[in-house]
Amino acid sequence: MVKRTRYATEVRQRAVRLVFEHEKEYESQWAAIRSIASKIGCSAETLRKWVRQAERDQGCREGLTTEDRERLKVLERENRELRRANEILRKASAYFAQAELDRRQKVWSHSLMSTGRSTGSGRCAQYCRSPHRPTTNRRHDKQILNEFPSGFNVIGS
Repeated sequence: MVKRTRYATEVRQRAVRLVFEHEKEYESQWAAIRSIASKIGCSAETLRKWVRQAERDQGCREGLTTEDRERLKVLERENRELRRANEILRKASAYFAQAELDRRQKVWSHSLMSTGRSTGSGRCAQYCRSPHRPTTNRRHDKQILNEFPSGFNVIGS
């Protein structure tokens, strides 16, 4: 693995300026880049990248400017953070929705136990129908309750 060397901004700017100033003295821009890179102690490819970016910043070459790249980097970071936050919220929502379903199921099963019914759809009849029209279960419950002798305590009556 190659060790990355960070060059100061002044060194970069000076090297790029030297390439632009002395480009005409060489047969090509690449020849100028190789010569100047060896003098400042960086690789020719590194200096070439700096020169290309400077050309983009000046509008001489197509592509993203340094400001645009920085803005894009900030927006991508923000986008990643928002995606993470959305994922966390989605998982929390699913967790709490499941907890609410579990809570409702406990309430329904408790209400069924308190009315004395052990079979049914899992919902208490009082939540499904109007109190003016008794359900089949209510009519059946009344018939069963009437069969018990008076004074006999039935849960839920």
